[in-house]
Amino acid sequence: MVPRTGAAATLTLGASAAMGFLAMFALALTFASGRLADRWSDGLAGTATVRIEAPRAQVEPQMRAALTVLRQTPGVAEVRALSAEERAALVAPWFGEDVPVADLPLPILIAVTEAVPGYDAEGLRLRLAAEAPGAVLDDHARWRGPLVAAARRLRLLGWLSMGIIALSSAAIVTLAANAALAANARVIEVLRLNGARDDYVARAFVRRFTLRAFIGAAGGTALGAMAIALLPSADAAGGFLTGLGFRGAGWLWPLLIPPVAGAVAFAATRAAAMRQLRAVS
Repeated sequence: MVPRTGAAATLTLGASAAMGFLAMFALALTFASGRLADRWSDGLAGTATVRIEAPRAQVEPQMRAALTVLRQTPGVAEVRALSAEERAALVAPWFGEDVPVADLPLPILIAVTEAVPGYDAEGLRLRLAAEAPGAVLDDHARWRGPLVAAARRLRLLGWLSMGIIALSSAAIVTLAANAALAANARVIEVLRLNGARDDYVARAFVRRFTLRAFIGAAGGTALGAMAIALLPSADAAGGFLTGLGFRGAGWLWPLLIPPVAGAVAFAATRAAAMRQLRAVS
């Protein structure tokens, strides 16, 4: 009653494999975005930077005054002025390694580590303005918030993509099931004349299409896993795109893709079969 080969079988297997492959990358994007949000949030939390921009003759006095103010501020755990080599390393990605950084008017930077509980940022800004007019406090809030929000929206986009993939799979399986039911309408009619109930006919189609979707999704997931495993590993210089993938137990999550694909095919095929069988009854 349900042919093992044909256009419907090929469509179901091929579409499920493609959707499984895409679901692997959507899942990897989701997990990588979550790690990115955590890394940006943790990496910038509890830190601040004081930038000193002043005439050359006033740079050293203002730096000493800023360090004194910071060390006297409750809630500040540690302060440290960045060396010339560290400041050069910060601008190297933009200017290159061979640029004479000593000739550039780079501001003095002071790294601040926050204690628990933290300091009063507004009060510290007022003290710095009074003691070292060229010192500007940056608590990284304007950077951390948008970066974390962008990473979380990217994670939401990954989950949304998986939802769209599931709906697309359901639509394709429904189309293939309807085509198979229409092609075997005469066989179904004969079965009914011999006492077959709609549930019996629907189970035959549901079983076959669920198995096809599961096998196709398993193949697509395996190909996607191999493709992700070949991507470059996480690298500080490469940024986010080199960290796309799974870590440790996260590789167990792709094992859910074939069962979910089978469940989607089961629901879609059963709904399509019962609807079409009722229409021709």
